[in-house]
This record gives sequence, C-alpha cells and structure tokens, in this order.
Amino acid sequence: MACESALPAIMDEQALMGLNPNADACYRQRALAYFEQLKESLDGWEVCAEALAKGVYSDDHVKFFCFQVLEHQIKFRHGSLTAAQQQLIRETLMKWLQAQLMNVRPEKPFIRNKAAQVLALTFVMEYVTLWPKFFFDILNLVGLNPNGVDIYLRTLMAIDAEVVDRDILHSPEETRRNTLIKDGMREQCIPALVESWFQILQTYQHTHSELTCQCLEVVGAYVSWIDLNLIANDRFVNLLLSHMSMEELREEACDCLFEIVNKGMDPVDKTKLVESLCQVLQSAGFFNIEQEEDVDFLAKFSRLVNGMGQSLVLSWTKLSKMGDIKVSAETLRAVEAKVPLMLQLLIHEDDDISANIVGLCYDYLHVLKQLPVLNEQQKSNVEAIMLAVMNKLKYDDEYNFENEGEDEAMFVEYRKQLKMLLDRLAQVSPELLLEAVHRVFNATMQNWQAVQFMEVEVAIRLLYMLGEALPASHGAHFSGDTTKTSTLQSMMRTLISCGVSEYQHSSVTLEFFETVVRYDKFFLVEPQHIPSVLMAFLDHRGLRHSSPKVRSRVAYLFSRFIKTLHKHMNAFIEDILSRIQDLLELAPPENGFPALLSSDDQLFMFETAGVLIVNGESPAERKQALMRSLLTPLMEAFRMLLAKLPREADEERQAVLTDCLSHAVGFASRTSKAFSNKQTVKQCGCSEVYLDCLQTFLPALSCPVQRGSLRSAVRSFLHRMIICLEEEVLPFIPAASQHMLKDCEPKDLQEFIPLISQITAKFKNQVSPFLQEIFMPLVMAIFEVLSRPAEENDQTAALEKQMLRRSYFSFIQTIASSGMNEVMASQGAENIERVLFTIIQGAVDFPDPIAQKTCFIILSRLVELWGGKDGLVGFPDFIYKHIVPACFMAPLKPTFDLSDAQTVLTLSECTLTLHMIHLKRGPECIQFLQEYLPSLQVSPEITQELCQVLQQPDVKVLKNYMKVFFQQAKL
Repeated sequence: MACESALPAIMDEQALMGLNPNADACYRQRALAYFEQLKESLDGWEVCAEALAKGVYSDDHVKFFCFQVLEHQIKFRHGSLTAAQQQLIRETLMKWLQAQLMNVRPEKPFIRNKAAQVLALTFVMEYVTLWPKFFFDILNLVGLNPNGVDIYLRTLMAIDAEVVDRDILHSPEETRRNTLIKDGMREQCIPALVESWFQILQTYQHTHSELTCQCLEVVGAYVSWIDLNLIANDRFVNLLLSHMSMEELREEACDCLFEIVNKGMDPVDKTKLVESLCQVLQSAGFFNIEQEEDVDFLAKFSRLVNGMGQSLVLSWTKLSKMGDIKVSAETLRAVEAKVPLMLQLLIHEDDDISANIVGLCYDYLHVLKQLPVLNEQQKSNVEAIMLAVMNKLKYDDEYNFENEGEDEAMFVEYRKQLKMLLDRLAQVSPELLLEAVHRVFNATMQNWQAVQFMEVEVAIRLLYMLGEALPASHGAHFSGDTTKTSTLQSMMRTLISCGVSEYQHSSVTLEFFETVVRYDKFFLVEPQHIPSVLMAFLDHRGLRHSSPKVRSRVAYLFSRFIKTLHKHMNAFIEDILSRIQDLLELAPPENGFPALLSSDDQLFMFETAGVLIVNGESPAERKQALMRSLLTPLMEAFRMLLAKLPREADEERQAVLTDCLSHAVGFASRTSKAFSNKQTVKQCGCSEVYLDCLQTFLPALSCPVQRGSLRSAVRSFLHRMIICLEEEVLPFIPAASQHMLKDCEPKDLQEFIPLISQITAKFKNQVSPFLQEIFMPLVMAIFEVLSRPAEENDQTAALEKQMLRRSYFSFIQTIASSGMNEVMASQGAENIERVLFTIIQGAVDFPDPIAQKTCFIILSRLVELWGGKDGLVGFPDFIYKHIVPACFMAPLKPTFDLSDAQTVLTLSECTLTLHMIHLKRGPECIQFLQEYLPSLQVSPEITQELCQVLQQPDVKVLKNYMKVFFQQAKL
C-alpha cells in the first residue's frame, strides 16, 4: 500500500453502537458527533478506509458509516488530499471490490448502492486526470463474477446520475467537467464497455435475470450519448429481441428498445431504424397483442410503440419542413401503418396500456390536421379514434365515488388525457365529432332507464365536453353555425325532457347539473325549460340529494345558473326563496345534527338569494322586506352568540362560537355581492338593513376573546360596505379603527391597512380629518409590531414583518398619491421626520425590491408635493441629505440584483425620483451632484456625463443610462 495509515484501524466502538437505528438516543448522539469528528479530521477517515479494505467489521451500519466518511472526503476534500492519500482511496475501493468477488452472500443492496456512489464520485474526480484506466481496472478485476458485475453496473448507473442525468441541475463548471468526461469515455472506453454489456447480457440472460435487467437499464441510460451503431446492430438487437420473449427480462428489454428509439438523430436514419425494428418485432409476432395476457408487459410495449410512432411523426415533421416530398410521404405511410396497432392499444381494457399510446394518437391527429385533405382511410382512422375515446371515457364498476383513492385519481388523470384527444379530434373534424356524440347521446337517452350508469354518465359527459371541444365566444353555443346550434339545442332539449335527472347514481346527477350550467345560454333561447330545471335543482335530485358531495356541488352550480338567468327568474323568486329557506339558516353550534350544506356551500346560497331579490322586478319596498327577512335571522343569531362568547371559558367552545359568528358576517357580506354599487343598494331600498348589520357586527371588534377571527370577519364586511354604502359607512369607521388598532398582531395590521387605503382612495378629502387623527396611532402600532424581537431563524415571523412593511409603505403611497399631503404635513415636524426616515430606510436597507419600489414612488411624489419653492419647510434640506444619497446607495448595495426583473422596476422608480428632484430644484440639484458623486469615487468625466443626461428631457434615456451606470459601478 502506498500510504499506510498512521492510525490503527480501531474505531470508537461505543460510538459505532449508536449507528444501529434501534440504539438509545445518547449512543445515537455520540455516533453523530463521531461522524462529524471523522469528517473534519485530516486523516481520521483513513481508519474507515482501512476498516473497509480489510473487512474489519461485519455490521452493515458500520460499513455504511465508513463509506459515508469516505464519500465526504472525496466530495469536499479531494483537492486538498496528498497524492498518497488519493492513492489510498483508490486502493481501498479496489480491495473492497476484490473482497466482494469472494463473498458467498453479497452485501445488502443499500451498501452496494453506497459503494457504487463512492466509486462514481471517485471516477468523476479522477477519470480525466488521475485514473483514466478506471473502467479497465474494474473490468479486469471483476470479469464476469456476478457479485463484481453487480457493483460494476450499479457504479455505471451512479455515474449516469452524476454526469448525464438531465433532471439534475448542474453548475456551468460541472457541465464543462461532465462534457470532458463523456468525450474522454467516447474516445477511450465506450466500445469496451459496450462489449462488456453484451457479454453480461449473453452470459446471464438465462441464469441471473436481476443482473441482466440491471445491464439492460445501463444500456438504456447510456444509449442517448454514445455511438448508436455500437448498440443498433444485428447481434445486439437480436439479443434484445430474444429478451423480449423471456418473461423475466421482457419489460426491461422493452424499456431499453424505447431508449434506443428515442435517441436524437437524422430523420431519414431514424425512420430506417424504427422501421427495421418494427419489421423484426412484427415478424416475431409482438404485434398480435390480443394473445398477450401480461398487462405489465403490454403497458411497456405500448410505451415502446408510442415512442416508435412519435419518432416517425417527428421525422415526418422535419422532412416536410425540409421540403423532401418523397421521403416525407414514405415516412407518413410508415406512421399510418402503425395506426391499427395504435388503435388496438388505445382501446385495450387496461387503462395504463391505453394511456401509454395517447401521445401517439394526439400526434397522429396533429399530422392529419396539417394535411390539405383526408383520404377515406384517414377519415376512418379519425372515426376509430373517436369511438375508442368515447368508449374509454366510461367509469368501470370498481370506481369508488364516495371515497376516491389513488386508483380513482389515476382514472381522472387518464380522462384528462382523453379529453385532450377529443379536443384534437374536434380540430381535425368538428362535424364528425358532433354527429358521433349526437348519435351516442340520443341512443342512450332514449333508453336511459335500462342502461348502466357509466353509459348514461359518458353520454352526458360527451355533450358537456363538446362545449370546450367546439369553442364558442363567451359560451354563445346557440347562435351562429346552424348545424351545430340545432344539434346542441336538440341534445339539450332531450337532456331536460327525457327524465334522466332522476337517474339513481351520483355521477349521472352531477353530470346533468354540470351540463345544464355549462349550456345555461340555452335557456335564453328556450326559457320554457327553466321551471323543470329549477325543480331539479331544488328537490331530491339537487340540493336535497342524499350525497353531501352532490349537494355541495349543486349549491355552487345553482348560484351560477341563477346569476346567468336572473332576468328570467322573476316569476319564481319568492317560490325559490321559500324552498331554500332552511338552507339559509345559520347552523347553531350546539346542534348535533349535520347540516345539509357546509358553511362554504351556504355562502353560494346566500349569494343566490341576494341575486334573486336584487334583480327581481318587484317594488323597492318588497325587495327591502325580502332582504330584511333574509338578514334579520343572521343579526339575531349574531347578537345572541356574541353575548354568549365572553362568558364561555372553554377555548374549544369559544372557537366553535367564533366560527359561527364569522359565518353570520360572511353570509351577510355575500348577499351584498348582488349589488354593483351604492346606486343599486339605494334603488332596492336596502341601505338601512345593511347599516343595521354594521351596527350589529361592529361590537364584535371589542370582544375580549377570539379577537383575530372576529376582526377578520368584520373587516371583510366593512370592505364590502364601502363599495355598497359608500359615505354612509364613514360614521362607523373611526370607532371601528380604534378597536382594530388595540393589541395588534402583524396579521391584524396587515389586513387593516388595505381597509384604510380603500377608504383613503375612495373618499380622499372627505376622510382627511379622520386620517389626520388616525395616521400616527396607526404608524406607531406598525412601528411597535415591527420592533418586537423575533427568533433569528423564525421564517414565519420574518415573512409577516416583511408583508407588514410592504403594507405600511403601500398605505403611505395611497395617501401621497391621493393628493392628501395635509394628512402627513399636519403630523408635526418630529413625526414627519420619523416617517420620512422609515421610507428612506425602506428604500435602501431592506433587500425587498417590492417595498423598495413603493418607497421610491413615495419619495418621488413627496418631492413633487413639497420639493418646490413653496413646499414644506426644511424639505429641500432633507432631499439633499437623504433622498439623493438613497438614489445611489440603494442600487449600489450587493443585494440589489440588476438581473432580477422586480429590481429593475425598482431602479426605474429610483431614476424617476432623481428626475423629479431635478425638475423641482433645477441647477441647484446639478451643483449638488457635482459635489456629491466624487465622494462615491465617481470620476469627473462620469459625473459630468450623468449630470448632462439628467438635464435632457427624455426619461427613457436617463433610465437606460442609470442601469448601465450601476452595472459598471458594481463590476
């Protein structure tokens, strides 16, 4: 050995005991500490090397530990090891490998994988410079010994992961290194490796299927970047084909052929390769899939056929673009020849087999779409794909609708793929699709009572899918093209009148309502069908269905249906309201019975009720009475629950009551969605009832318990009322704000600021006195929360503070841009200065480009307002002392990343601030810059240049200049 270790191969035995997963915590702790010690020690790892080379330990966890220590040295310390130490690592690995050849029982797979990883890392570090004979040394040592071959193949896969795998992100340095390695391998050893693979496959195909499969995986992994002729030749392909007939090998052989077919190459060569492979597979009988019972193999075979077909389509596309008419026509014929097999796989009862060929079907349809005219065979192919899709869309008997698991999720995904095929079919031949769906739909609906649920569901589903497959502007499916319109209208008429909504299966029920709502514009053309559909929504078929899942979805669909057709609802309003009255009740917290609808579903019901009342044709008094009868029960329940809440000691009960209170506010808020603005609220005579709601809900702000949730609910209601009641809300705002600023959490403030900003932007000078009053208390509350200490690595607290800071700056921006400078100007010099310093700090010190951008917008606006001759006293001084320096200090910070789009926007606002200063201060600003810039080590020439650019009128030129200026300054 070139370098005997100075340390005897004795390890801390007690620490090693801690490597066992079942060891006590104190031993595990000691093992961790020992691992760190060996990693950091300059030669401690040599103990592990010796233990591996001499096979000192039989415990698997200790062996794994030794490899981990070695791995750390190679990964992070290789460059600093002496030549002798590097040689020791090589010898250790080869001695360990040699020992494997003698083992009667091979090591556990996790140790073999770790050893392969360490060998691969050593290869990556040393192949180009120190160990060019890596593969020859290993091959000479292991020969065809099965234990040795296993490690060799695992090492090849580990090298693939390190050097080739495209799913792993590599740095530019690693990418350069990997290219060198691959180039070196192609020149020196790839033929020898390929020969070794052939020998392994031939030797072990009958006796050791696991090794053979491993070797096939290696071939598949390496074929993408080595010379294909080494693999795509008679002896290799014949060997692979013989594996296709061997039960234990054929799935892996399929995958290997797939990788060969997938290799990027010249389109003509690719077509030849695929066609020769197809011929061989066909003559060997692999295309006769009806005799094949092994579905796992057929799924792999389907993927292979998909790969071959897609390769041919890609070749056809390239050849067509090159204008090679003869060869592209031959390639198209080759694609067409695969269609019968493609269709057999697509229609296969196993969905995995079918799903694996969908890509080729899609690409084939894309080819047909580009052809000027389709021949009879192609039309027949389109129809066959269409029928296959319609058939495969059906649920099977095993699908569990009430408790959907992994199998169900996979079928839903598969259905999405089929939907894409259907959409593509519609692009190729819309008339054919419409006709086929019409035929299937009519046949099923005529006889729905006698048909299985999956047939009925898919018939309605196809009608639903036509809505996207044959798109119409804004869902106008019932105007324009008469064939399409009359066909869709006829199907909708049948759907509603044939009684299928009574079908006793939830999937059919849901599909019925989904389709009715998708084609809600149908009822504008034929409103006579509205009553029967309304009844379906309101009775046991819809909102009273036995399945909670159906009721929930129907609540949402009903709200959409009513919103679209509210003009046609006048005759039914009061009937609907009385029928859904029990669904508009606030579920009391102590009720043990499950409600028909969840609170989320009820939101849709309240919105629906609001839309019906507001859009009806009854007089304002009637609308007011209806709205009051809808909202009064909510207010009464709210008062009662709010009185109960502070007296409730149990926290869980408090939370339940609070949820109930929040729902009451949310429901009331949702009814107001029917109004677009104050005008409509007034017209309906509903202002008073919403003001009553406000007075009912606001006391919750001073509730001593469950403050966060209650504030959140009331705040949302206030947002809605500002839109619906406008200035009528204003008397309530001061008291509400006072309560909301008491004992704030960051989230409370963050949500409160948008409310104040909304009021500021909407009412401007009307609320100026209120804002002057609340400005400093709000600012002080924000400062207090931001100054609270937090754990250094508490990401949540840091993010909350960042969001609060952004909200604060947005608030200042709203005030500044609403032309309400008196709000800030009236706060007294000391307070103004304090706020201004926070804006400077936000612009410069916090690496948050979103907040920085807002700060520069504020500074620019303040310069515009106060920077002129009659501006705020002392402000010009502040401009030169703080704002101008901020415009340079912020972009010069290392965290100011000019390759980031958001940061570039910040720089743009920073530039506009400088521009505004020059506009307001003129030559004085230029004079200041000529004195200030040299202090930043800016040369006289550049200073002069910057001042000249600043004085010309085009801001775009200035923005471009400043970007280059800071890019240069950061070099």
